[in-house]
Amino acid sequence: MATRAGHPAVVIALAFAGGIGVGTGLLMLPTAAAGPEGAGLLDALFTATSAVCVTGLVTVDTGAHWSSFGHVVLAGLMQIGGLSIMTVASLLVVLVSRRLGLRARLVAQAQSGSLDLSDVRRVLRNVVLFSLAGEAVTAVVLALRLHLGYDAGLATAVWEGLFHAVSAFNNGGFVLWPDGMIGFAGDPWMLLPVALAVIVGGLGFPVIFELVRSYRPRTWSVTTRITVVTSGTLLVLGTVVLTGLEYGNPATLGPMGVGDKLLAGFFSAVMPRSGGFSAVDVGSMTPESWLVTDVLMFIGGGSASTAGGIKVTTFGLLALVLWAEMRSEADVDVGTRRIPEANQRQALAVALLGLGLVVVSTFVVLSVTPHATERVLFEVLSALGTVGLSTGITADLPDAAEILLVVLMFIGRLGPLALASALALRERPRRYRRPEERTIIG
Repeated sequence: MATRAGHPAVVIALAFAGGIGVGTGLLMLPTAAAGPEGAGLLDALFTATSAVCVTGLVTVDTGAHWSSFGHVVLAGLMQIGGLSIMTVASLLVVLVSRRLGLRARLVAQAQSGSLDLSDVRRVLRNVVLFSLAGEAVTAVVLALRLHLGYDAGLATAVWEGLFHAVSAFNNGGFVLWPDGMIGFAGDPWMLLPVALAVIVGGLGFPVIFELVRSYRPRTWSVTTRITVVTSGTLLVLGTVVLTGLEYGNPATLGPMGVGDKLLAGFFSAVMPRSGGFSAVDVGSMTPESWLVTDVLMFIGGGSASTAGGIKVTTFGLLALVLWAEMRSEADVDVGTRRIPEANQRQALAVALLGLGLVVVSTFVVLSVTPHATERVLFEVLSALGTVGLSTGITADLPDAAEILLVVLMFIGRLGPLALASALALRERPRRYRRPEERTIIG
């Protein structure tokens, strides 16, 4: 039996904690700051955690506060954080299937699409190559647009294109421009590559691998079906609702043309899945738009991806459970497959624990800050969902609240993954069942 110290969840947590510690130390160096003095411990810790956990929340202006060395450190931390999440999450099935029996190995292999216990090297290589290729393509497009369309110097355009490509594909949310991407709100050559990188990075490597291998939905695994359908539905609904809510808002989409409104609305619907970029002033959005964004941030992106949240697979599975219950069906089916009850309980556990953590954290932050509930809730969900969007109060929060956000970013990045692995590894077959007794519901 594996010891607690050797449990995959513990190993992952220690690895990320170590990365945050190294990043904090590097950002505290005098050469990492643009000013004469290095960053303070809390600012360095907050920024390093945000980068390693690919969140994007900041307490200082990324472009102005950090030096070129500091920017390189941030890009490196985002790359390490995003890439390791993809590789660790993709190989989690391998770790779990080795712990379970032969039948569970076959199930895990089918669900992952291609992961095989005997071919770990190929999986790792494909994840790394795919990540670097996606970042390279995005970087080239952004660099060319900045150089040709905005007269940026070639060296500056290349660096800014590369930095934001790494940030986008890893769902990092860090930007070097003080107003985020608001200055590019009507430019599809800037917004669409970033949005596409966020979507692809947020799908999850097992899903991407399966989509590349086959475009026929009938051949997709249950995980891929739920991820694609749920992600597509949320993107469409998010675009329509957010564009409608902000259509006449003079501080966001109001002054734009119809085409630009649709583009910015689509971009705003993509980013809550964990991207963290903003093409409009989030702090000036309506409370209704904040609430919609809250829901999208809580759901997040795909499993085994760079995105945070409870994951679209969890949300999609719970929706299927609800649909089956409304139709009085005993089983939850997806195509020709039945979802095990253990899977359903795991999804419910992840969702309820996430919801409970949001409520408790929001209460704690409200007790130490004068900000309104809707703004505090937004920041908490942004941290827990590793999104990076902000209504503008992050830098004004007291130290205690900032430390709590650091903890939430860490939990948000590792929590669903670690909880899912812990529940799977603790699953044991029971040789008996107790007598059944119904309880009153409702």
